Amino acid sequence: MSWRVLAYRVPAEPSRHRVAIWRELRRAGAVSLQQATWALPTGEGFDERVERAARLVERADGQLYVFDVVPSEETASLLERMFTEDREAEWAEFLAECDKFEAEVRREIEIDKLTLPELEEEEQSYDRLRRWFRELRARDLFSAPSAEMAERRLKECGETVEDFAERVYSAREPR
Repeated sequence: MSWRVLAYRVPAEPSRHRVAIWRELRRAGAVSLQQATWALPTGEGFDERVERAARLVERADGQLYVFDVVPSEETASLLERMFTEDREAEWAEFLAECDKFEAEVRREIEIDKLTLPELEEEEQSYDRLRRWFRELRARDLFSAPSAEMAERRLKECGETVEDFAERVYSAREPR
């Protein structure tokens, strides 16, 4: 697998430019090698993020250096491990959000807040989880250990919101 190494220089001020570049590279799944130096795999999805980062560097009146590399076996293994550790951390955060989502729905059921606006809010939260899952899955090239659990948890969240919808509609029916 080939990798792309990005190094950039931007003026120290305003700092918002450095933060925007950092956020874009994190969203891309890039791993930080050192300050202002990142690595990420080449290929679909990743190349577009490099272009976005390049535009942010340009907007900051900075300079971006991009190197396509084929690392040694040892370095490739290290990059893959770092990349997977970062994905594992993202999956852990995703799983925690699934827990929060289900706890929120349980609370609404407990207090009998079975309203259409609440259902819409919970459906939006579930849609956000689905989008996040797709984004994480797209950049999880090496299949982090928690990916399978995340897929199961997302399915469970879908079942939770379906159950909540049934409860909301049942509560609206005349008795």
